[in-house]
Amino acid sequence: MLLLLDNYDSFTYNVYQLLCDLGAEVEVIR
Repeated sequence: MLLLLDNYDSFTYNVYQLLCDLGAEVEVIR
């Protein structure tokens, strides 16, 4: 599981989508 901190920018969303497409389990915290 990966923890991704969101600073309310589009870069975080792009990284999230990429990791999910690779099959990673990602949790986003804002």
